[in-house]
Amino acid sequence: MVKKAVIPVAGFGTRLLPITKAQPKEMLPVVNKPIVQYVVEDLVEAGVKDILFVTGKGKQAIENHFDMNYELECKLEKSGKYELLKIIKEIDKLGNIFYVRQKEQKGLGDAISYGEDFVGDEYFIAMVGDTIYSKNIVKDLIKAHKKYGCSVIALERVPKEEVHKYGVIEGEEIDDGAYKIKNMVEKPKVEEAPSNLIITGAYLLSPKIFEKIKQTPPGRGGEVQITDAMNLLLKEEDIVGIEIDCKRYDIGDVLGWLKANVEIGAEKLPEFREFLKEFVKNL
Repeated sequence: MVKKAVIPVAGFGTRLLPITKAQPKEMLPVVNKPIVQYVVEDLVEAGVKDILFVTGKGKQAIENHFDMNYELECKLEKSGKYELLKIIKEIDKLGNIFYVRQKEQKGLGDAISYGEDFVGDEYFIAMVGDTIYSKNIVKDLIKAHKKYGCSVIALERVPKEEVHKYGVIEGEEIDDGAYKIKNMVEKPKVEEAPSNLIITGAYLLSPKIFEKIKQTPPGRGGEVQITDAMNLLLKEEDIVGIEIDCKRYDIGDVLGWLKANVEIGAEKLPEFREFLKEFVKNL
């Protein structure tokens, strides 16, 4: 069983400034929930209930969101707002949440390394806190891990001109939509990319990754890249990539955030969908 997850949330969210000057990007709302709640809900639904947030300065809103708010709950109960009270109490029960603070922002690999004592010698999930999937990708990672018995990462096929934004894999297809990975490159030039299959930010990793992160020197941008650490892991263990068959919302900038709100809002709220139809007619 995969029971533990690490969610790095220490980044500044500079591409979303000034929204993120005092507000963690992971707490920005998508329809009626903050981004990071979608991530936690998928983990818990997949049976991964022990969750470690790797936080940084100004991230207290995340801790407050997953903590109990007695004053609010009492006010809702006294006001007879029982449906809202139920929603709030459900957040309180989302997994077993723990926190550790990243002392210095030195890349995703470094952030994940803060989970070593928490994870121990178990396989674990690592998820970035600013990406939402239209289906539960954690279940897919666990299913693939049970089949292949190794680390598994989620992949997405993107237009070739977009590969420079992501980690990109070179691999051999071993099953429909599953690839045995041979190499990974962090944010390559378009002409140097080994494929157009990018790493989406959802990982099921061997505990040996912590040893490899320690051996990984700073790479692109002067940061410790998890792709470089996984390349070291590849020398000793297999890593399989699975191509996702769902919509991914990468909320790293304002456009991505707006798209997520519009698309998910149109799906969840019929009234909003009707509003959009009228609005588009007048554009």
